[in-house]
Amino acid sequence: MKNKVFILGYGGLVPFIFFTVCIWIVSPDLQPYVALALTGYASSIISFLGGIHWGIGFKQDIEHRQFHFIWGVIPSLAAWIFVIMPAYAALPLQAVMLIICYLVDRKTWPLVEMQEWLRLRLILTVVASLSCFIAAGAA
Repeated sequence: MKNKVFILGYGGLVPFIFFTVCIWIVSPDLQPYVALALTGYASSIISFLGGIHWGIGFKQDIEHRQFHFIWGVIPSLAAWIFVIMPAYAALPLQAVMLIICYLVDRKTWPLVEMQEWLRLRLILTVVASLSCFIAAGAA
């Protein structure tokens, strides 16, 4: 099971890397489409990261549930705003949001015995965030 999670996690980086490379090599008339693809994908990942907290919240007692449910919608709302922004503005904000999501997870996951996944989350966050920052330079 653990190997499949790693494969899926690293596989999720392929669109970040692919669209980041593409935005720098495609013709200028195609750049907006590549940027839209990357911002859309980054927003879906950000939303997914918030959704993880809903799953955690359902497993928590009433006292700890509220934080996970409230935090769980914040990335989704941010992602929705990012999708309607121009890519040059959205991509750096998405990179920052990915980092914020990691920082929240780093603080909360050990409390629910998910700390073994933090190394993978760090790697995924670094690559995804760097992709957004690098792509923003061409958007």
